[in-house]
Amino acid sequence: MAREAILIIDDHALFRSGIVAMLSTAFVDVPIRDSASLDEALSTDAIAPSVILLDIQLPGIDGLRGMSLLRHRWPAARIVVVSGQDLPSTVGAALAQGAVAFLSKADRPERMMAVLREMLGPAAASSPVCGACPSLTPRQIDVLALLGRGLSNKMIGRRLGLSEHTVRGHIQGLLAVLGVARRAEAIFRARQLGLIR
Repeated sequence: MAREAILIIDDHALFRSGIVAMLSTAFVDVPIRDSASLDEALSTDAIAPSVILLDIQLPGIDGLRGMSLLRHRWPAARIVVVSGQDLPSTVGAALAQGAVAFLSKADRPERMMAVLREMLGPAAASSPVCGACPSLTPRQIDVLALLGRGLSNKMIGRRLGLSEHTVRGHIQGLLAVLGVARRAEAIFRARQLGLIR
């Protein structure tokens, strides 16, 4: 059995499948399983997860109440709560229950990737895809995120307080870094690498 494995527990099938696809591409040597509920997760023998990505709002037992069950079943697993409820009180409750980190569903994918790379250590470092991830500046990441939402150069400039000429320069830099020729290819490649949703 692999030393590292990831279990995703979320009742939204579309979100769950998107996370599985992104992580499977990034962490090729790490087994990834998903469940729609805590009951389903606790009944699995497919893997012994080292990291659990846990939603709070679940059918049956919710994520916060179910954390003790997960810790009892897999004592060594690190639980990361991933939720759309990101109020300070919710974050505090999750951490108090034993979560090692809290991710908002509004966070950029690269934040989740950074948290998982830190937790998975060598298993993440061995991924050839992650090794190929380009190094982007914070401004390039901002431009790429807005590009992924379909905004024009003019709209990106307004959002970031930049001139259209400066935005064009950033996009040209992104195309070069990502090794593509067009905006649509840049968006596709960035999604493959988990840089944007």
